[in-house]
This record gives sequence, structure tokens and C-alpha cells, in this order.
Amino acid sequence: MPTPPRSPRPRPAGRPRPPQTGVRSARNVRNGRNARGGRDGRPRWGMRVATTLSVLVLGAGGIGHALVTSLDTGIDRVDPFKDMKNRPDAGHGMNILLVGTDGRDKITKEEREKYRLGGAPCRCTDTIMLVHISEDRERASVVSLPRDSYAELPSHTDGTTGDQHGPHPVKLNAAYSEGGPHLTVRTVESMTGVKIDHYLEIDFTSFMKTVDALGGVEICTAKPLKDSHTGLDLKAGTHELDGGQALQYVRSRYLDGSSDLGRMQRQQRFMAALVKQATSSGVLLNPVKLRGVTSTMLESVRADKGLGTEEMLTLGKAMRDFTPASSEFTSVPVTTGGFPVKGIGSTLKWDPVKSKKLFRALREDKPLTPPSPEGPHGPQGPKQPPASMVEVSPQQIRVQVYNATRQDGLGQRVDGALRGTGFNTTRAPLNHTGPEAERTQVLFDPRWDRSAKSLAVALPGCELRPVPRQGAMLKVMAGKDYETVRPVRAEDAHQGEFGAVTGDQVVCP
Repeated sequence: MPTPPRSPRPRPAGRPRPPQTGVRSARNVRNGRNARGGRDGRPRWGMRVATTLSVLVLGAGGIGHALVTSLDTGIDRVDPFKDMKNRPDAGHGMNILLVGTDGRDKITKEEREKYRLGGAPCRCTDTIMLVHISEDRERASVVSLPRDSYAELPSHTDGTTGDQHGPHPVKLNAAYSEGGPHLTVRTVESMTGVKIDHYLEIDFTSFMKTVDALGGVEICTAKPLKDSHTGLDLKAGTHELDGGQALQYVRSRYLDGSSDLGRMQRQQRFMAALVKQATSSGVLLNPVKLRGVTSTMLESVRADKGLGTEEMLTLGKAMRDFTPASSEFTSVPVTTGGFPVKGIGSTLKWDPVKSKKLFRALREDKPLTPPSPEGPHGPQGPKQPPASMVEVSPQQIRVQVYNATRQDGLGQRVDGALRGTGFNTTRAPLNHTGPEAERTQVLFDPRWDRSAKSLAVALPGCELRPVPRQGAMLKVMAGKDYETVRPVRAEDAHQGEFGAVTGDQVVCP
């Protein structure tokens, strides 16, 4: 169990945060710790709207053949599967390889300056993702493949120079630079053992217009978000973001010490929010609005020939009731420590056991998240109130409960209720030997004040009491005023062995 996060120590004014390597950032993702700095600063475009693009394009099937046909003719076609041999066996469901490319060449000078979109466009990928659509068309599993993953390219012809290359090690994103869609598909299939059914390549320079066409998206944050690099400035609470603000939100990585971990989690929340907006705003049932939004998104799309009109119609009809709860998100687990490669630098090596298990689950069409507490006939027991947003995941907070009253069993009730909403309790409450407490108290080491504040949200009316040098364990003195534990959830909550979350777990309550 990771040590509960403590507040970061203040840095001297004017001192820049040191750069952070991709390996250390990935290690911090696994360990649940904060990291400082970032990587190369490029936005992970694919994590932003990949699922929503699929929902919009496929959802068009519910409108009619003529509309989908007109949209189909506007998609640039590629043949990533030409002459491919020795491919993996087909599994159950459908696998789409989503590739997000750097498309800054179409951003206007005003947008570049206003939203601080520096850098030149390149023949490169910012995101490579596997989207698995279940055979019953009721679930989409999105797996992000880190761009710095260690990969071994097969023999191929360089797509830029025309030179012949033998097998050699690279970072995964180099597959597109050297051989385009064809080499990218070959490399991903070799690494994952998952057969790719369709290829979808997206240039996200139309991102802002797409968000605006949908009417914006709703984002919630448990703490203020301010990044001088992107210009993002949001107070804690709920916000309606337009296209420009949304772009700032998904690109920001200098908001706190979480760096790429925090940005990845924000991108997941944004994707889920965009799916929610697309599926709840009626856009899929409005032919005129759907055509406008989808046309905007398809301006920069390339796809294989097989992802055509009939395929869209079939999937769209099956996925008409798609919601944020139908999607789940995770990334490939990597090993601890870096994996340096001469001439390439530090890379990320996939965990050989966990990654194989993850991709086997995709091949076997199994969900990546734990089963829902709702049974086949609906929720078990009375409906729970919506969970309040907190900054620190309750799973990371260690709690010892004390019964500070003469009420028999109060400690057990409080311990069980806190454990029920995710807190890592000792499961062994103790009796407080002092006088009875009128008011419930949370005792905490000031270094773990963020964890204490998150715990306090779950105990309405409690008193926060700092105790220097108490350590990582938080103590709850259950008083005579105790009534209930309020459900809470964190913005960074990960569940199950694959660390996956469902879309409804990360959208606004």
C-alpha cells in the first residue's frame, strides 16, 4: 500500500522544476507517488478524444445510411494491413488501433499564441492506443501504449528515406516515423499478440472546434488548477470548458508534483466527460448537429478501407445506448526502473507478466475493471448518495479508528463504513481510554494534511487536529456526534489488477 501523499514542500521562488524522465514518471504511476517535472511537453492527443470519435462516428449508424455514406467519403484511406503475414489469431470482439499524430500545422497563429502551442509539426505519434469493443458491443476498453515503450522493429523500408532497415530496437513511437501505419500495426501486433481489425489515425488540430461544436464539456476538480505554461487557471469545483480551455486542461503538466501521472488522469477524465456530453446532449439523435460535429472530427482522420459505411452502421446500431459507464481506461504496466538502450536513451519496458495478462484479457473479451456492485437486477440495497470528490484516493490513506465514547460497537461501525468507501483501515478499532469525545476528531501529521482533508470530507462535521510527528497513519476519534460516513472518490482512483477505471467513475458526480 503506497504511503499516503503528503503536501509537497514549498520550492524557493523562481527555481524551475527539474525535468522528469519518462521512466521515473511511469514508476511513480505504479507506486502512487507524486513525481516532479515532466517529459518532452507534447500533449498526449489520443487520450483526449479517441473514444468520443468512435462514439460519434459509430453512433451515426443510428441516423441513417445516407449520412454515414457522405461522412465515409470524406475519410482518407490507408492500407496498414497490406502483405502482412504471421499475424496473431483473431480473438473475440473488435480491436481498433488509434494513433494520434502531431497536427500543429493547421493551428492558427492566434491560437498558437493564445494557448501557448509552441513547437513544429512532425511525422510522429503522440499517442498509440488499443480500443477493444466487446463482442456484445456493450463495452469499450481503451489501453494506452506508452510512446517511450521499448520495441523491436522488424525489417522494413523507411517511409521517409526509402532506406532498407534490418531489425533494431527503438521507442514505440518511432515505428510510425520509420514506416507509417503499416509498420506501426506490425509492431503493435508483435508486442501485444492482439490482432488489429481496424486502423484509425487522427490529427487533433480540430480538437477545439469539435469541443465547441458539442457545446463544451463539464469538468470537476477537487483543487485549484493553475499552469503558467498553458495558461490554465481553474478554481476548485465544476467548470464548463470551451475548446480552448479544454486544450489547456489536457495539456497541462505543471499543476502539481504529479507531472505526467496527473496529466494522464486529467485526459482520462476529459475523455469520459466528452463521451458523456456526446451521448447525453442529443447530438447522436440530431442529424444536422451530428453531421456538423462528425465532419469537423473527420477532417483529419485516416482509416483502413474496412472501416466503412456498413461497419459504421452495424456498430452504431449496436452501440446506440453507449454511456461513460460503458468505457474503461488503463495503460500497459511497466517494470520498475529504467531500461536504457544505447543510442536511444531511457525506455519503458513492459512488465512481462502483467502486460501478457492484460492483452490476454482483451483477446478473451474480458472487462479490465472489477465487477460493478450492481447485480443483474439493479443495485443491491438502498441507493447510495453521489460520492464527493476528494484530492487523495481513499485507498492510499491508512486509518486507525478509536471509539472515543461509551457506545458499544461504535468503533466497528465507523471502521466498516470508512472501509466501505475505500479507506485503508486497520480493521481493528481500539477503545480510547480518555474522556468521552463530544465531536469526532481526525488526528494527523501536518505532512499528510492532504490525506487528512480528504478523510474529513467523509466525516461531516469532524474536527481536524494536527499532531506533529504522528506519522503516515491517520487516527479517527469517533465522538458522540458521529452519524454517518459520506461516500468519497478521488480524481485519480484506480481499481483492479490492471489499474483501470470506468468512465462514470471519473466524470462529475
